[in-house]
Amino acid sequence: MTARTPHRVKDVMTQTVVAVGLDARFKEIVAAMNQWQVTAVPVLEGEGRVVGVISEADLLLKEELRGEDATMIGQGERLTDHAKAGAVTARDLMSSPAVTVATDAPLPEAARLMARHRVKRLPVVDERGVLKGIVSRIDVLKVFLRTDDDLADEVRQEVIAPLFPVSRRGIGVAVTGGRVTLDGEVRDTALIPVAERLARAVEGVVDVRCDLHGPAVAEPEAGR
Repeated sequence: MTARTPHRVKDVMTQTVVAVGLDARFKEIVAAMNQWQVTAVPVLEGEGRVVGVISEADLLLKEELRGEDATMIGQGERLTDHAKAGAVTARDLMSSPAVTVATDAPLPEAARLMARHRVKRLPVVDERGVLKGIVSRIDVLKVFLRTDDDLADEVRQEVIAPLFPVSRRGIGVAVTGGRVTLDGEVRDTALIPVAERLARAVEGVVDVRCDLHGPAVAEPEAGR
């Protein structure tokens, strides 16, 4: 059996992380982001606890709002932005609290957090909030690099075998380009939609075609 791709954040995250402290100054932050080619950095305090994140958007406010008067009519709703535009340290530049994800969180949870908060990456923290890594959108998408053989193996063992222990040998599982096809005869037709739903839930599956069916009904003999 081939090794399965792990489905937890800790298994796909990048462990080498560029981070800054609360007292890091504006130009130091820009230099670090430029050197490591990242678009955001976590802000840490104490023994590495994540207290905020600074993104390119936070830093660009200094240029965007240069020369504008925060007291101008119509600028009231951007007071926070103006405050960041005038900031010189990470403490005042960061967005806080930081949106983070736990090391043991499933990948769908990380994907939902990124979508909900419209961010491209998340700091990964332990139960104390200490930084352990960074997970990005491309990291989450790594599940779709699983081989077709690996996906077929998981569908057979985790879906077909438990649901259809008697008729499983007659059920075909084929995977091409991440698309799963199930076909064959099963005794309990009520479990067919369950099998399709569980197959779709397998990490890395792109689509499912379900051609499972119940036992054929014998036609009555002519003349009877």
